[in-house]
Amino acid sequence: MFAQVQSSNISAASSTNNVGLYEEVKLYKTAREREKYDNMADLYALINTLQSLEKAYIKDAILAKEYTAACSKLLVQYKAAFKQVQSEFHTIEEFMKKYRLDCPAALERIKEDRPITIKDDKGNTSKCIADIVSLFITVMDKLRLEIRAMDEIHPDLRDLMETMNRLSILPRDFEGRQKVKKWLDTLSSMKASEELDDGQVRQMLFDLESSYNAFNQVLHDH
Repeated sequence: MFAQVQSSNISAASSTNNVGLYEEVKLYKTAREREKYDNMADLYALINTLQSLEKAYIKDAILAKEYTAACSKLLVQYKAAFKQVQSEFHTIEEFMKKYRLDCPAALERIKEDRPITIKDDKGNTSKCIADIVSLFITVMDKLRLEIRAMDEIHPDLRDLMETMNRLSILPRDFEGRQKVKKWLDTLSSMKASEELDDGQVRQMLFDLESSYNAFNQVLHDH
């Protein structure tokens, strides 16, 4: 009888231990720790994506203009993502070493801070495309962060308009240029300290997002 009870206890203990083995191990205990790991995961994914894009371009699996736009966007996103983990890692090499990221092509792009298609800063087509992508993202990010004062938005929007005007492959009736001009005129009529209201911010974001998508379509079709 004792043996049966002892055997039953051992079995129950073993079952309890096995349940413990399958319990989820959490990397974080607080919301701040969770955000830290989320930020590192975002950065990890961006570096891997940039590496894949570089390999696709090397294999001639993507058009140069499509590559330039995608690479420019990823580099802008990378900068924002790396800022979120700089309290933990002083350099990107340190981050890549810790998490065993073997992405030499991505690291090269990050160090040069430009797509491989951009050879100089003399206003060539690739440079214009990269600048337009960067400016679209910059303005939209500012609006999402509730930065809406005229003097905070106008300079970037003006640069976006001027750069689009220099890009010869854009059609004269390109809808994105018309929408950007409309908002540039709106901002120009405001005082430096005035801010866009909620409705204007929402509409401007919608117009910029649709313009950015239309811009990428032009690159795809060109």
